[in-house]
Amino acid sequence: ENKIFNEAYSGNLAYVKSKVDEDKTLVNSQDSNGRVLLHWAALSGKIELVQYLLDQGSPVNHPDDIGMTPLILSASAGKVQVCHLLISKGANVNSKNDEGHSSLQYAASKGWNDIVKMLLINHADINVADKRGARPLHRAASQGKTAVVKILLDFGNQLQIDAKDIYGNTALHLSCEENRIEEAKLLVSHGARLDAKNKENMTPLEVAPPQLARTLKELA
Repeated sequence: ENKIFNEAYSGNLAYVKSKVDEDKTLVNSQDSNGRVLLHWAALSGKIELVQYLLDQGSPVNHPDDIGMTPLILSASAGKVQVCHLLISKGANVNSKNDEGHSSLQYAASKGWNDIVKMLLINHADINVADKRGARPLHRAASQGKTAVVKILLDFGNQLQIDAKDIYGNTALHLSCEENRIEEAKLLVSHGARLDAKNKENMTPLEVAPPQLARTLKELA
């Protein structure tokens, strides 16, 4: 029973096709994680198999047992072509898993620049928050994904640059805490507040290493 899911992950179109031709219900059958074949093909970036499964009527937005959709998986894995195909077939760019993570949050934290752009162009929520209140900007800034921070800052006026997570931290707090110098400088040059206080009553300058704090004061 698990063999077909393994073969889908491997992108074995001939095998999957032969089995589905025998039994059409396999397209919608779930493994022990609540995943359908499309999840596995999307995760491994097997574009021909993804196309075939969609043509066979596989539900494009099916969530697994922790709320991962095929698009969330392919965005997390950096599979640009598959993301493009899924979106063109109506995948919901704002679906979230059980932790509140969307495709954009995964792509932002992993530095998949092209996928971040694609999702934003297709109306992904730039300020989407997970259960801890972290937004894509928080994730990119704390992970040191400079190019993603630039994309988010440049994308338009909807970005809430000083949005806080449940700990009261802004993206600037996190970049300062992690000593992400380029990210912190970008945020400050785009107007991020140096006087924002988190729940410990600390500003970004107070959580930053001394050298970075000096640099940011000069920028402001």
